[in-house]
Amino acid sequence: MSTAIADQKKRLVLPNAKPGDVFDIQQRSENEYILTRLIKPEPRKKMTVEEVRKAIEKSPLTPVMSWEELKKETREF
Repeated sequence: MSTAIADQKKRLVLPNAKPGDVFDIQQRSENEYILTRLIKPEPRKKMTVEEVRKAIEKSPLTPVMSWEELKKETREF
């Protein structure tokens, strides 16, 4: 078991950690901590122009009723 000493800024050096690694810290008790290295998800593949156009066409934000129908449904008489 290796040991580490915290410096004035409460930092520890982990022997197998790489710059940029992110850890989840859980405190089990006053004297016990669990560090879990978090793995970054794979970056998404960029969409092609054609894929973007198809996604826009299929967008659920496109109104399915006319403005006149919407006015009739939402106006009080």
